[in-house]
Amino acid sequence: MASFTRHDLKRIHLTVNGRPILARAGQTVLEAARENGIHIPTLCYHEKLKPIGACRLCVVDVAGTPTPVTSCTTPATEGMVVTTDSAMLENLRRETLKLLLLRHPMNCAACELNGNCQLQDLVHEYDITHQDLHTYEITPVEYDAGVWATPLIKYHPQRCVLCGRCVQACIEITGAGAINFKGRGATTRIAPVEPTLNSQGECVSCGECMAICPVNALTEANAKPKGKPWETTRVKTVCGYCGCGCELELNVVHGQVVGVTPAGDNGVNNGALCAKGRFGYGFINHQDRLKEPMIKRDGYWEQSNWDEALDYIADKLLQIRDQHGPDAIAALSSARCTNEDNYLFQKLTRGVIGTNNIDHCARL
Repeated sequence: MASFTRHDLKRIHLTVNGRPILARAGQTVLEAARENGIHIPTLCYHEKLKPIGACRLCVVDVAGTPTPVTSCTTPATEGMVVTTDSAMLENLRRETLKLLLLRHPMNCAACELNGNCQLQDLVHEYDITHQDLHTYEITPVEYDAGVWATPLIKYHPQRCVLCGRCVQACIEITGAGAINFKGRGATTRIAPVEPTLNSQGECVSCGECMAICPVNALTEANAKPKGKPWETTRVKTVCGYCGCGCELELNVVHGQVVGVTPAGDNGVNNGALCAKGRFGYGFINHQDRLKEPMIKRDGYWEQSNWDEALDYIADKLLQIRDQHGPDAIAALSSARCTNEDNYLFQKLTRGVIGTNNIDHCARL
Protein backbone atom coordinates (compact mmCIF):
# COMPACT_ATOMS: atom_id res chain seq x y z
CA MET A 1 0.00 0.00 0.00
CA ALA A 2 1.35 3.45 -0.91
CA SER A 3 2.20 5.75 1.98
CA PHE A 4 1.09 9.38 1.85
CA THR A 5 3.00 12.27 3.36
CA ARG A 6 1.99 15.81 4.18
CA HIS A 7 3.72 16.87 0.96
CA ASP A 8 1.39 14.61 -1.04
CA LEU A 9 -1.72 16.06 0.60
CA LYS A 10 -0.71 19.73 0.43
CA ARG A 11 -2.87 21.92 -1.78
CA ILE A 12 -1.87 25.21 -3.37
CA HIS A 13 -4.35 28.00 -4.04
CA LEU A 14 -3.97 29.97 -7.26
CA THR A 15 -6.15 31.96 -9.61
CA VAL A 16 -6.27 31.22 -13.34
CA ASN A 17 -8.25 33.54 -15.62
CA GLY A 18 -10.06 34.94 -12.59
CA ARG A 19 -11.06 31.48 -11.41
CA PRO A 20 -9.71 30.08 -8.11
CA ILE A 21 -8.32 26.56 -8.45
CA LEU A 22 -6.34 24.11 -6.34
CA ALA A 23 -3.03 22.57 -7.39
CA ARG A 24 -1.09 19.75 -5.85
CA ALA A 25 2.38 20.37 -4.45
CA GLY A 26 4.99 19.95 -7.15
CA GLN A 27 2.64 20.63 -10.06
CA THR A 28 3.45 23.12 -12.78
CA VAL A 29 1.02 25.79 -13.93
CA LEU A 30 0.26 23.73 -17.04
CA GLU A 31 -0.50 20.58 -15.06
CA ALA A 32 -2.72 22.45 -12.61
CA ALA A 33 -4.60 24.18 -15.43
CA ARG A 34 -5.20 20.97 -17.36
CA GLU A 35 -6.33 19.16 -14.24
CA ASN A 36 -8.96 21.86 -13.83
CA GLY A 37 -10.12 21.83 -17.44
CA ILE A 38 -8.30 24.98 -18.57
CA HIS A 39 -6.82 24.72 -22.07
CA ILE A 40 -3.23 25.82 -22.71
CA PRO A 41 -1.77 24.86 -26.12
CA THR A 42 1.47 22.87 -26.18
CA LEU A 43 3.60 20.98 -28.67
CA CYS A 44 6.80 19.89 -26.95
CA TYR A 45 5.11 18.88 -23.67
CA HIS A 46 4.45 15.19 -23.03
CA GLU A 47 3.20 13.54 -19.84
CA LYS A 48 5.93 10.88 -19.94
CA LEU A 49 8.78 13.41 -20.11
CA LYS A 50 10.19 16.15 -17.94
CA PRO A 51 9.11 19.61 -19.15
CA ILE A 52 11.20 20.85 -22.07
CA GLY A 53 9.91 24.38 -22.67
CA ALA A 54 11.15 24.43 -26.26
CA CYS A 55 8.06 25.22 -28.34
CA ARG A 56 7.05 28.36 -26.33
CA LEU A 57 3.37 27.80 -27.14
CA CYS A 58 2.30 27.36 -23.52
CA VAL A 59 3.31 30.88 -22.47
CA VAL A 60 1.11 32.53 -19.83
CA ASP A 61 1.12 35.77 -17.89
CA VAL A 62 1.88 35.57 -14.17
CA ALA A 63 1.18 38.62 -12.03
CA GLY A 64 4.45 40.16 -10.90
CA THR A 65 6.59 38.85 -13.76
CA PRO A 66 7.70 41.30 -16.47
CA THR A 67 7.34 38.87 -19.40
CA PRO A 68 5.24 35.79 -20.19
CA VAL A 69 6.59 32.48 -18.87
CA THR A 70 6.27 28.91 -20.11
CA SER A 71 3.58 27.22 -18.04
CA CYS A 72 5.10 23.75 -18.50
CA THR A 73 8.27 24.72 -16.60
CA THR A 74 6.81 27.17 -14.07
CA PRO A 75 5.89 25.66 -10.68
CA ALA A 76 2.52 26.57 -9.22
CA THR A 77 2.95 28.64 -6.06
CA GLU A 78 0.60 29.79 -3.33
CA GLY A 79 -1.43 32.86 -4.31
CA MET A 80 -0.20 32.91 -7.92
CA VAL A 81 -2.42 34.83 -10.36
CA VAL A 82 -2.22 33.46 -13.92
CA THR A 83 -3.71 34.59 -17.22
CA THR A 84 -3.72 32.01 -20.01
CA ASP A 85 -5.94 33.75 -22.54
CA SER A 86 -5.34 37.31 -23.69
CA ALA A 87 -4.94 39.11 -27.00
CA MET A 88 -1.19 39.45 -26.46
CA LEU A 89 -0.72 35.78 -25.60
CA GLU A 90 -2.80 34.66 -28.56
CA ASN A 91 -0.71 36.86 -30.85
CA LEU A 92 2.54 35.47 -29.38
CA ARG A 93 1.39 31.90 -29.91
CA ARG A 94 0.24 32.60 -33.44
CA GLU A 95 3.57 34.17 -34.40
CA THR A 96 5.45 31.28 -32.78
CA LEU A 97 3.42 28.81 -34.82
CA LYS A 98 4.17 30.74 -38.00
CA LEU A 99 7.89 30.53 -37.26
CA LEU A 100 7.64 26.78 -36.65
CA LEU A 101 5.81 26.36 -39.95
CA LEU A 102 8.72 27.94 -41.81
CA ARG A 103 10.48 24.62 -41.16
CA HIS A 104 7.48 22.35 -41.46
CA PRO A 105 5.66 22.15 -44.84
CA MET A 106 1.89 22.50 -44.69
CA ASN A 107 1.16 19.56 -46.98
CA CYS A 108 -1.12 17.86 -44.47
CA ALA A 109 -3.11 15.97 -47.10
CA ALA A 110 -0.05 13.88 -48.00
CA CYS A 111 0.89 13.12 -44.39
CA GLU A 112 -0.03 9.93 -42.57
CA LEU A 113 -0.87 11.94 -39.43
CA ASN A 114 -3.48 13.99 -41.27
CA GLY A 115 -6.45 14.20 -38.92
CA ASN A 116 -4.46 13.07 -35.88
CA CYS A 117 -1.70 15.67 -35.60
CA GLN A 118 -1.06 18.11 -32.76
CA LEU A 119 0.56 20.67 -35.05
CA GLN A 120 -2.31 20.46 -37.53
CA ASP A 121 -4.79 21.01 -34.68
CA LEU A 122 -2.88 24.10 -33.56
CA VAL A 123 -2.76 25.48 -37.10
CA HIS A 124 -6.54 25.06 -37.29
CA GLU A 125 -7.04 26.57 -33.83
CA TYR A 126 -5.10 29.70 -34.76
CA ASP A 127 -6.41 29.85 -38.34
CA ILE A 128 -3.02 29.90 -40.09
CA THR A 129 -2.84 29.51 -43.86
CA HIS A 130 -0.06 29.52 -46.47
CA GLN A 131 -0.67 33.22 -47.03
CA ASP A 132 0.12 33.99 -43.38
CA LEU A 133 3.62 32.57 -43.76
CA HIS A 134 4.56 35.21 -46.34
CA THR A 135 5.02 37.64 -43.44
CA TYR A 136 8.56 36.38 -43.04
CA GLU A 137 10.57 36.55 -46.23
CA ILE A 138 12.92 33.72 -45.27
CA THR A 139 14.21 31.15 -47.73
CA PRO A 140 13.72 27.61 -46.37
CA VAL A 141 16.94 25.81 -45.47
CA GLU A 142 17.91 22.89 -47.70
CA TYR A 143 19.00 19.96 -45.56
CA ASP A 144 21.42 17.28 -46.64
CA ALA A 145 20.13 13.73 -46.37
CA GLY A 146 21.58 12.37 -43.14
CA VAL A 147 21.45 9.00 -41.46
CA TRP A 148 19.57 8.44 -38.22
CA ALA A 149 20.95 6.58 -35.21
CA THR A 150 19.33 3.37 -36.52
CA PRO A 151 18.64 2.23 -40.10
CA LEU A 152 15.11 1.27 -39.02
CA ILE A 153 14.06 4.94 -38.79
CA LYS A 154 14.15 7.71 -41.38
CA TYR A 155 14.54 11.34 -40.33
CA HIS A 156 12.81 14.12 -42.28
CA PRO A 157 14.56 17.33 -41.16
CA GLN A 158 12.25 19.51 -43.26
CA ARG A 159 9.33 18.38 -41.07
CA CYS A 160 11.15 18.65 -37.73
CA VAL A 161 10.11 21.56 -35.49
CA LEU A 162 12.93 20.94 -32.98
CA CYS A 163 10.55 20.34 -30.07
CA GLY A 164 13.14 18.09 -28.42
CA ARG A 165 10.74 15.30 -27.53
CA CYS A 166 12.77 12.63 -29.30
CA VAL A 167 15.98 13.69 -27.54
CA GLN A 168 14.31 13.60 -24.12
CA ALA A 169 12.61 10.26 -24.80
CA CYS A 170 15.93 8.70 -25.78
CA ILE A 171 17.43 9.89 -22.49
CA GLU A 172 14.55 9.44 -20.05
CA ILE A 173 12.63 6.44 -21.39
CA THR A 174 15.31 4.37 -23.10
CA GLY A 175 18.35 5.66 -21.24
CA ALA A 176 20.47 5.54 -24.39
CA GLY A 177 21.11 9.21 -25.15
CA ALA A 178 21.86 8.33 -28.77
CA ILE A 179 20.55 11.55 -30.39
CA ASN A 180 20.84 15.26 -29.74
CA PHE A 181 20.62 18.69 -31.37
CA LYS A 182 23.29 19.40 -33.96
CA GLY A 183 24.18 22.66 -35.69
CA ARG A 184 23.22 26.24 -34.93
CA GLY A 185 20.48 28.65 -35.91
CA ALA A 186 18.41 27.76 -38.95
CA THR A 187 20.62 24.75 -39.73
CA THR A 188 19.88 23.03 -36.41
CA ARG A 189 18.67 19.46 -36.72
CA ILE A 190 18.51 16.26 -34.68
CA ALA A 191 21.35 13.82 -35.31
CA PRO A 192 23.17 10.86 -33.73
CA VAL A 193 25.59 11.88 -30.98
CA GLU A 194 29.30 11.55 -31.53
CA PRO A 195 30.78 8.75 -29.37
CA THR A 196 33.12 9.85 -26.59
CA LEU A 197 35.36 8.06 -24.12
CA ASN A 198 32.69 8.38 -21.42
CA SER A 199 29.60 7.67 -23.51
CA GLN A 200 29.03 5.71 -26.69
CA GLY A 201 25.45 6.86 -27.15
CA GLU A 202 24.50 3.57 -28.75
CA CYS A 203 21.01 3.38 -30.27
CA VAL A 204 19.00 0.25 -29.36
CA SER A 205 16.44 0.74 -32.17
CA CYS A 206 13.54 0.89 -29.72
CA GLY A 207 11.68 3.53 -31.76
CA GLU A 208 10.66 5.64 -28.76
CA CYS A 209 11.87 8.75 -30.58
CA MET A 210 9.62 7.94 -33.52
CA ALA A 211 6.62 7.13 -31.34
CA ILE A 212 6.79 10.39 -29.40
CA CYS A 213 7.41 12.72 -32.37
CA PRO A 214 4.32 14.97 -32.78
CA VAL A 215 4.89 15.98 -36.42
CA ASN A 216 5.84 12.75 -38.27
CA ALA A 217 9.46 13.85 -38.70
CA LEU A 218 10.52 10.30 -37.84
CA THR A 219 9.08 7.40 -39.83
CA GLU A 220 9.82 3.72 -40.37
CA ALA A 221 12.52 3.42 -43.03
CA ASN A 222 11.22 0.26 -44.69
CA ALA A 223 7.53 0.48 -43.89
CA LYS A 224 4.58 0.31 -46.22
CA PRO A 225 2.26 3.34 -46.46
CA LYS A 226 0.47 3.58 -43.14
CA GLY A 227 -2.87 4.85 -44.28
CA LYS A 228 -4.80 7.76 -42.84
CA PRO A 229 -6.10 7.61 -39.24
CA TRP A 230 -9.68 7.04 -40.40
CA GLU A 231 -8.56 4.11 -42.58
CA THR A 232 -6.66 2.41 -39.79
CA THR A 233 -8.09 -0.17 -37.41
CA ARG A 234 -6.12 -0.67 -34.22
CA VAL A 235 -6.20 -4.17 -32.77
CA LYS A 236 -5.01 -4.45 -29.19
CA THR A 237 -2.87 -7.50 -28.51
CA VAL A 238 0.20 -8.74 -26.63
CA CYS A 239 3.66 -8.92 -28.15
CA GLY A 240 4.62 -12.52 -28.93
CA TYR A 241 8.39 -12.20 -28.94
CA CYS A 242 9.21 -12.83 -25.28
CA GLY A 243 7.63 -13.44 -21.91
CA CYS A 244 7.34 -9.81 -20.78
CA GLY A 245 3.79 -9.51 -22.09
CA CYS A 246 4.10 -5.99 -23.51
CA GLU A 247 0.79 -4.60 -24.73
CA LEU A 248 0.65 -3.12 -28.22
CA GLU A 249 -1.74 -2.23 -31.01
CA LEU A 250 -1.48 -3.61 -34.52
CA ASN A 251 -2.33 -0.92 -37.09
CA VAL A 252 -4.36 -2.65 -39.80
CA VAL A 253 -5.22 -1.10 -43.17
CA HIS A 254 -7.27 -3.12 -45.67
CA GLY A 255 -6.50 -6.36 -43.82
CA GLN A 256 -2.72 -5.77 -43.75
CA VAL A 257 -0.65 -4.97 -40.65
CA VAL A 258 1.24 -1.79 -41.54
CA GLY A 259 2.61 -0.74 -38.17
CA VAL A 260 2.70 -1.13 -34.41
CA THR A 261 1.91 1.43 -31.72
CA PRO A 262 1.89 1.10 -27.91
CA ALA A 263 -1.46 0.30 -26.32
CA GLY A 264 -1.56 3.15 -23.82
CA ASP A 265 0.52 3.49 -20.68
CA ASN A 266 -1.23 0.97 -18.43
CA GLY A 267 0.46 -2.29 -19.47
CA VAL A 268 3.59 -3.83 -18.00
CA ASN A 269 5.59 -1.91 -20.59
CA ASN A 270 4.09 1.51 -19.71
CA GLY A 271 3.74 2.32 -23.40
CA ALA A 272 7.34 1.46 -24.31
CA LEU A 273 8.39 -1.20 -26.84
CA CYS A 274 11.66 -2.78 -27.90
CA ALA A 275 12.94 -3.08 -31.48
CA LYS A 276 11.31 -6.48 -32.01
CA GLY A 277 7.93 -5.45 -30.67
CA ARG A 278 7.79 -2.20 -32.66
CA PHE A 279 9.41 -3.21 -35.95
CA GLY A 280 9.24 -7.00 -36.12
CA TYR A 281 5.75 -7.40 -37.58
CA GLY A 282 6.72 -8.20 -41.17
CA PHE A 283 6.23 -11.94 -40.71
CA ILE A 284 2.49 -11.53 -40.13
CA ASN A 285 1.52 -10.91 -43.75
CA HIS A 286 4.69 -12.23 -45.39
CA GLN A 287 4.10 -14.13 -48.61
CA ASP A 288 6.44 -16.93 -47.49
CA ARG A 289 4.67 -17.54 -44.19
CA LEU A 290 3.48 -21.13 -43.89
CA LYS A 291 -0.24 -21.54 -43.32
CA GLU A 292 -0.50 -25.32 -43.68
CA PRO A 293 1.87 -28.17 -42.67
CA MET A 294 4.37 -29.21 -45.34
CA ILE A 295 6.14 -32.59 -45.72
CA LYS A 296 9.21 -33.01 -47.91
CA ARG A 297 9.01 -36.08 -50.15
CA ASP A 298 11.59 -36.93 -52.81
CA GLY A 299 13.11 -33.46 -52.52
CA TYR A 300 9.83 -31.57 -52.92
CA TRP A 301 7.57 -29.93 -50.35
CA GLU A 302 3.99 -31.18 -50.34
CA GLN A 303 1.04 -29.64 -48.53
CA SER A 304 -0.36 -31.87 -45.82
CA ASN A 305 -2.80 -31.76 -42.89
CA TRP A 306 -2.07 -31.66 -39.18
CA ASP A 307 -2.93 -35.31 -38.44
CA GLU A 308 -0.63 -36.61 -41.17
CA ALA A 309 2.15 -34.17 -40.24
CA LEU A 310 2.07 -35.03 -36.54
CA ASP A 311 2.09 -38.79 -37.24
CA TYR A 312 5.06 -38.30 -39.56
CA ILE A 313 6.97 -36.29 -36.91
CA ALA A 314 6.25 -38.87 -34.18
CA ASP A 315 7.46 -41.76 -36.34
CA LYS A 316 10.68 -39.96 -37.28
CA LEU A 317 11.43 -38.92 -33.68
CA LEU A 318 10.97 -42.50 -32.44
CA GLN A 319 13.16 -43.80 -35.25
CA ILE A 320 16.00 -41.37 -34.42
CA ARG A 321 15.75 -42.00 -30.69
CA ASP A 322 15.83 -45.78 -31.10
CA GLN A 323 18.77 -45.73 -33.54
CA HIS A 324 20.93 -42.94 -32.11
CA GLY A 325 19.70 -42.28 -28.57
CA PRO A 326 17.59 -39.43 -27.15
CA ASP A 327 20.48 -36.93 -27.11
CA ALA A 328 20.57 -37.06 -30.90
CA ILE A 329 17.38 -34.97 -30.76
CA ALA A 330 17.14 -31.27 -29.87
CA ALA A 331 13.98 -29.18 -29.51
CA LEU A 332 13.38 -25.47 -30.06
CA SER A 333 10.20 -23.88 -28.70
CA SER A 334 8.54 -20.68 -29.85
CA ALA A 335 8.11 -17.49 -27.87
CA ARG A 336 4.93 -16.89 -29.87
CA CYS A 337 3.25 -19.83 -28.13
CA THR A 338 1.54 -19.55 -24.77
CA ASN A 339 3.33 -20.43 -21.54
CA GLU A 340 1.13 -23.52 -21.28
CA ASP A 341 2.09 -24.70 -24.77
CA ASN A 342 5.78 -24.26 -24.04
CA TYR A 343 5.46 -26.07 -20.72
CA LEU A 344 3.87 -29.07 -22.43
CA PHE A 345 6.52 -29.00 -25.15
CA GLN A 346 9.41 -29.16 -22.68
CA LYS A 347 7.59 -31.90 -20.77
CA LEU A 348 7.31 -33.91 -24.00
CA THR A 349 10.99 -33.34 -24.77
CA ARG A 350 12.25 -34.35 -21.33
CA GLY A 351 9.66 -36.91 -20.24
CA VAL A 352 8.85 -38.71 -23.51
CA ILE A 353 11.88 -38.28 -25.74
CA GLY A 354 14.27 -38.32 -22.78
CA THR A 355 16.60 -35.40 -23.54
CA ASN A 356 17.32 -32.04 -21.97
CA ASN A 357 18.39 -30.56 -25.32
CA ILE A 358 15.69 -27.88 -25.41
CA ASP A 359 15.90 -24.15 -25.98
CA HIS A 360 13.64 -21.30 -27.06
CA CYS A 361 13.70 -18.42 -29.56
CA ALA A 362 12.73 -15.53 -27.27
CA ARG A 363 16.19 -13.94 -27.44
CA LEU A 364 16.61 -14.21 -31.21
